Formats: sequence, structure tokens, C-alpha cells
Amino acid sequence: MQSVRIIEIPNCKVVSSGIGMFGDENFEKFDVFISALPSTMYAKDFLFQDGDGLHWVYMYEDWMNVPDELDVIDFIGGIYAITTDIDQKTDIDAMDKELHAFLQDNGFEQDTSRPRMGNVITPPQAQEVLGYEQMDYFMPIRAKRKDRILP
Repeated sequence: MQSVRIIEIPNCKVVSSGIGMFGDENFEKFDVFISALPSTMYAKDFLFQDGDGLHWVYMYEDWMNVPDELDVIDFIGGIYAITTDIDQKTDIDAMDKELHAFLQDNGFEQDTSRPRMGNVITPPQAQEVLGYEQMDYFMPIRAKRKDRILP
């Protein structure tokens, strides 16, 4: 059984928290905004390291009424390898070892031009039973060939 999924996120617009940390005013406003949006089957928000802080984004849709304090920005998509583990308890080194072996065996490599991202996927009802949250870890990847690297 494979424990790595590969998906594509298209180039798109995202609502941005701006760079900061949890507890910052911009993150609080962003959290209020996305918490009021309709629930979807798959989460549409992603968190990643950006310089000295975190950047939290949510996939933008035309019908959204985005508060003036939040920006809508371009997001460069691409393909991602996804693994799932327990939020804040993941052994990143062990996960990366498994992930890199999968990529090597299947003709891919990490694309370091785009950031790695995370996304908590556990609904509140499941988190209450589990006692923790699961997180999807997104590693940007690209196809690899022996004679050259594909974009």
C-alpha cells in the first residue's frame, strides 16, 4: 500500500493572511474570515514558512467578500506529494526518508523553488475522538528524467 498521494494544485488566486504567527492580529482576522466560509469536503487553506514567519492562505473564489485587511494574491501551483501524520508530533526526518524513497522509485524529486505546506484535515468531531489532529504535509515535486529535469 502506498502512503504518498500526488495531487496538482493549479495556479490560482489565494486570500493571504500576510506573514506572521498565530496570535498576531492579521492571523486572527484571517481565521475569523475562513471560519465563516462554508465547509467543504477538502480543506482549501494552507500554511507554509515564508521568510521569518508563517503565511496562511485560502483558495480564493469570485463570490468571496474579502475584508479590506486581507489581500488576494497569486499562488504558483504545481504537483505535490502528500503524506499524513499527527499535527505537531510528526517525525519529519522519518517522513522525508519515506517520501524521498517514493519519489526516487517513481521518477520524481523535490521542487525546492516552491515552499512545503501543511494543512490540518481533521474535522472537530474526529479530533474529539482521536485526541489530536491529523495534518497533510505537502512537498512540491517535479518530474525527473535521467538526461534532464523537467519543469
